[in-house]
Amino acid sequence: MNINFQKEIFKAYDIRGKYPKEINEKIISEIIFQFAKKFLKPNSKIIIGHDARLSSPAIYQITIKKLKDCKIEKLKIIYGKLMTTPMLYFLTNYLKTDFGIMITASHNPKEYNGLKIVGKNAMPISGKQIWKKIS
Repeated sequence: MNINFQKEIFKAYDIRGKYPKEINEKIISEIIFQFAKKFLKPNSKIIIGHDARLSSPAIYQITIKKLKDCKIEKLKIIYGKLMTTPMLYFLTNYLKTDFGIMITASHNPKEYNGLKIVGKNAMPISGKQIWKKIS
């Protein structure tokens, strides 16, 4: 497998790095492709949201595009758009999705961005867990 990103962006709680050097649309595209292959199944339901960072809308769009490109049978994508992380967690539970992806770098400075991924019941999936499964 040809993985073109640094293992160091896979953190204890999320996937995060400086934009665009460590995290950018190409890297996110690869991560989402691998995530979809290893985690998503037919009929999966996933919600995607993003924060207000300037780089977040572009990462949001590539995340959705790559999920669609994977052609997972009957994948339902819920377009959360601009929201807070607690809103994504709430909606993951309320809408009973299989996964939620928040494009954010949380409390980090504006030059950072990344992904927070949760499973059913908004249970966090750490960056390190994702790295183990996709590497």
